[in-house]
Amino acid sequence: MDISIIIPAYNERESLPELVAWIERVMSDNGYSHEMIIVDDGSTDGSWKTIKELACSHPGLHGISFRRNYGKSAALYCGFAKASGDVVFTMDADLQDSPDEIPEMYRMIKEQGYDLVSGWKQHRKDNALTKNLPSKLYNATARCITGIKLHDMNCGLKAYRNEVVKNIEVYGEMHRYIPYLAKNAGFTNIGEKPVHHQKRKYGRSKFGMERFINGFLDLQSLWFLTRFGKRPMHFFGYSGLLMFFIGFVMTIWIIAAKLVNQSRGLSFRQVTDQPLFYLALVAVILGVMLFLAGFLGEMISRSSSDRNRYNIKDEL
Repeated sequence: MDISIIIPAYNERESLPELVAWIERVMSDNGYSHEMIIVDDGSTDGSWKTIKELACSHPGLHGISFRRNYGKSAALYCGFAKASGDVVFTMDADLQDSPDEIPEMYRMIKEQGYDLVSGWKQHRKDNALTKNLPSKLYNATARCITGIKLHDMNCGLKAYRNEVVKNIEVYGEMHRYIPYLAKNAGFTNIGEKPVHHQKRKYGRSKFGMERFINGFLDLQSLWFLTRFGKRPMHFFGYSGLLMFFIGFVMTIWIIAAKLVNQSRGLSFRQVTDQPLFYLALVAVILGVMLFLAGFLGEMISRSSSDRNRYNIKDEL
């Protein structure tokens, strides 16, 4: 099969028939064999009923229905597990992503050798204050931390080589950082294509301003797990030793200063009367706690079932 298209849907009953017809038209015009996997993420507007009706008239359409709303990452995870096409596409169900972009993105994967191609909504049809500006700040931060030079990392329209989606795990709200997950799995040939972005036709956006704060926190978590997930002592141990050293030096300085002044007959303050002593004590305690946290993290990491899990590219 040439193409699998995964469509997470949450309360998008009105847009689904139009989207499916649009995709079918593009597939037919280009002669692609394909499947559509629509994941109903706990919709309450009758989206699942619409999906079942569409499946009756479109043999290549498959549906997955969640009992409740789990989020986009869960929908993509289940869709990736079911996808069998050589190239896997993801797109939103709100008609803002254009299926007309599929042929060129497919060609970039098959002919230019990209592992992943991400869409870039150069001209967004969203509110400039609530969507465009925060999105630019978010993407600038993501580029800085991940080292992946994408203008729109969170664009829903993406194309993947099949082996990419089979070797990454999307969880929580990590759907925003799939290119980073792919890079960490060894799929570094990541491209970008400017895509046409359309104004929402039905319903309303399911994401609010809080997604940018959550996205930043998720990015920090992902960065930490990538760098230190299997070697936590390298972070907590170094940090603990540094804090302990700072506290130790401060303590020696206070005691030495007191002894020197005392030997010279100068006025001096008791060690315990100085604020610096308590700062030194706090630093030493923090150092010990961080070191112990690293030690416990190392023990947990060594007991993990995937401690020796590696993605093998080829084998002879």
